Amino acid sequence: MKQRGFSLTEVLIATAISSLLLISASRFLPGLQRAVLAQSGQRQLEEEVWHHLFAMGKQLQRAGYCAGNCQGQALTIGRQGRCIIARWDANSNGYWDSSASENDSTGFRLESGALETLRGATSCEGKGWEKLTDPDRLVITHFMVSKVEHARFAPEFTIELAAIRKGEQGKPYQAVYTVTGYNL
Repeated sequence: MKQRGFSLTEVLIATAISSLLLISASRFLPGLQRAVLAQSGQRQLEEEVWHHLFAMGKQLQRAGYCAGNCQGQALTIGRQGRCIIARWDANSNGYWDSSASENDSTGFRLESGALETLRGATSCEGKGWEKLTDPDRLVITHFMVSKVEHARFAPEFTIELAAIRKGEQGKPYQAVYTVTGYNL
C-alpha cells in the first residue's frame, strides 16, 4: 500500500499564501475597528441628543397645565431662546407649588457647552443648575427654543439641539423637534 501526502514545496507555498492573507487581514482589522468605534460613538451621540430633545419636549407639552387656579407665567423663554422655564401642576393640587420638595417648575439652559437643568427654576441666571450633559465627553454647540403662535390653535415650540463629541473635528450633529403646547 502506497501512502501519498503533501510535498515540502506544497506545504511551504501554502504557508506563504496563508501568511500573506493573515498580514493583509491584520492591516485591515484596525481600520475596521476604528470605523466601527466611530459609528458607535456617532450613534450614542444621536441617541443622547434625541433623549434630551424628548425630555424637554415633554416639559413644554406639560407647561401650563393646572387643575385649579394657578397664578404666574406658565412658560418663560429667556436668553434669546437658549433658556426655558416651564411650570405645570404636577400633583394636580390646583396651584403651582414652589416648595423645595414639590416644585412645579423646571428649567433648561445652555451654559459653557453643557445643557443644564434646574428644578424650581425662577430665572435663567443663578447657581444650582445641574449638568445634563458631560462637557468632557459631549459639547453642546447649539440650543434654541422658539415659539410659533397660530390663530385659534395651541402654540408650537421648536427645539433645536446640536452637539459634537469632545475632541472631534467636523460638523456637529443637529436635531430639531417640534411639540405643541396644548395647555398654553
